[in-house]
Amino acid sequence: MDFKPFDFPSKTGHRSRGFSRRDTLVAGAITGVAGVLGVPLLANQANAQSRNQQNKQSDIKVLNTALFYEHQAIWAYGFAAGKLTNTNVGKAVLAVALANQNDHKKHRDLLTSVIQSLGGKPVKAEQSYDVSSYIKAGEGNIDSDVNIAKLALALEVDAAIAYTTEAAQLKTPNLVVAAGSIGSNESAHATAIRAAFNALGVSVPVVPASFVNKENRNAWIIKV
Repeated sequence: MDFKPFDFPSKTGHRSRGFSRRDTLVAGAITGVAGVLGVPLLANQANAQSRNQQNKQSDIKVLNTALFYEHQAIWAYGFAAGKLTNTNVGKAVLAVALANQNDHKKHRDLLTSVIQSLGGKPVKAEQSYDVSSYIKAGEGNIDSDVNIAKLALALEVDAAIAYTTEAAQLKTPNLVVAAGSIGSNESAHATAIRAAFNALGVSVPVVPASFVNKENRNAWIIKV
C-alpha cells in the first residue's frame, strides 16, 4: 500500500498539498529529538541483547562442564558396580552407589533440559572416562569393595567442589541457585559414603570439615 503525505489544513480551510515551511521545521525538530532520544535507547537495547546472548553462551558452557561430570559419575558408578563382590560389604557399597547414581541421572536430565532451553547443545556421554589420576594419587582403586568406595568418595568430593566453583561463574541468578542445590546434593553423597564406612566398621568422621572446598579436600578424601 502506498502512503501519501498528510495534508495539513491551510488558513483558508483547504488542505495544502505537502508540508509548509513551518511544518517542515516542526517535523524536523521532532525527528531531531526522536533521534537524540532514540539512538541511545536502541544502542542500550542492542547492548543488552548482546550481553544477554553472551551471558547465555557463558551459562551454556558452565552447565556443559557440570554435565560432563554428571556423565562421568554415572559411568563410574556403573563401572564400579560390576567390580563389587557379592559379600555384605560389596552389597552395602552397591546400595549407596546405586542411590547416588540415580541422583546423578536426575542431575544429568535437568542439566540437559536447561542447556537445550538456552539454545545450547548438551555434551554427550563418553563410552568411558579416565580415573587413573585418582588411583595414582591413592584416592581409591577398583581392586576391592572398600577401595571402590574410596574412589567414589573422591569423585563425589570433587563434584561438590566443581559445582561450587562453576556456580560462581553463572550469569543467571536462578541457575546459580539450581547449581548450588545440586552441589549440596553432591556433598550429601560424600557424607553418605563416609557414613557407610562407619557402618562397615571403619571409624571416620562423617562430616570431617565445615566446608567442602579445595582447601579442605584432603579432609574429605580417604586414602587407600
